[in-house]
Amino acid sequence: MTFDVSKLGFGTGLRASYATDPWNSRGRLFAESLSPTRSEFQRDRDRIIHTTAFRRLKHKTQVFVAHEGDHYRTRLTHTIEVAQVARALARALRLDEDLAEGVALVHDFGHTPFGHTGEDAMAELFRDHGGFDHNAQSLAIVTKLERRYAEFDGLNLTWETLEGLVKHNGPLTDRAGQALTDPHRPGTSTPVAVPILHYNELHDLWLWSHASLEAQCAAIADDIAYNTHDIDDGLRSGLVTMEMLEELPLITGFLREVRNRYPGLEEPRLIHEIMRRQITAMVEDVIGVAQRNLNEIRPESADDVRMAGRTMACFSPEMATADRQVKMFLYRHLYRHPDVMRVREQAAQIIRDLHAAFMADPSQMGDARWSAELEPLGPAQLARHVRDYLAGMTDTYAVAVHRRLFDHTPDLR
Repeated sequence: MTFDVSKLGFGTGLRASYATDPWNSRGRLFAESLSPTRSEFQRDRDRIIHTTAFRRLKHKTQVFVAHEGDHYRTRLTHTIEVAQVARALARALRLDEDLAEGVALVHDFGHTPFGHTGEDAMAELFRDHGGFDHNAQSLAIVTKLERRYAEFDGLNLTWETLEGLVKHNGPLTDRAGQALTDPHRPGTSTPVAVPILHYNELHDLWLWSHASLEAQCAAIADDIAYNTHDIDDGLRSGLVTMEMLEELPLITGFLREVRNRYPGLEEPRLIHEIMRRQITAMVEDVIGVAQRNLNEIRPESADDVRMAGRTMACFSPEMATADRQVKMFLYRHLYRHPDVMRVREQAAQIIRDLHAAFMADPSQMGDARWSAELEPLGPAQLARHVRDYLAGMTDTYAVAVHRRLFDHTPDLR
């Protein structure tokens, strides 16, 4: 996908008309005075970085449980990589970089210990109490569970950052407020998570519209980062080999190019040269597609982007095909590898055991703040309380608590 270099925002310092204006935010749930030194989106980004939830990402799984190796990505390093790609896209498209970065930094706050394994286990455990959705949990963290400020719970982020957090992957309802049809299951709809609906009653996030272009950049940056870096971690683990990569036409082209240019290059450098080319190709593809879409729609405001009826920052059909091939490859060779599945089952058992222990005896949740809120709680309230506590755990803390409560704890190796 080609793009118009003259329309890139490098070094201009000028936002496009369709960028989100940080000096004209829709505001915060609780009104605050403006900062004389930072824009509203800079303040959001800074608040996100200084949270307990952000620090916890250091010890949460991306693909490999943290103690399997120091060089594998954690949820924190993944988040930083997503933020870098999102900011690069935003700068090229002359958007507000701080908003794009903030949405990227907060997008995984709600993930459980042990990555998607923990999320799957919790969705099943809490299915009678609203299930579990990591986007909804992220919203709960930044609007309720982080308690740092004297005048409000949460971070009191701007409407635009919360909007980006909740619907960076697209609208959640139609204009009438009805759940959207699930494209993967014809005839069914995907209900909006209850925590999102409850917050939306207080602070209408326009669940029926697309998000800002900044939030769209954060969403596609997530795809770019994990598709590339999960391959890198798979190669590092030995579960993926260079020979396997020949299944992927996109990667094969980069591999041939690097080998021709640098004969005999040692494998670590070879892998990095391939990965950097993959990221560059995907980023440049998104920029070209976004420019083409912007030329068609010609939005004059951020709301014009929201009302466009389609995602503006996305892959071209050719790159979308390559993206699907990479995802299928990762599921087949990495995410569903027997060694990974064995550790996943052990991790899921830790979640199930802790859930049972906390529901039977809530005082086992040892944090004083959580224990102070235990009485009086009905079954539904207790389930929400346990869900929030479990979701906030890191891998290492979940293992430590399991060892305290149970005679045998899986090794996760």
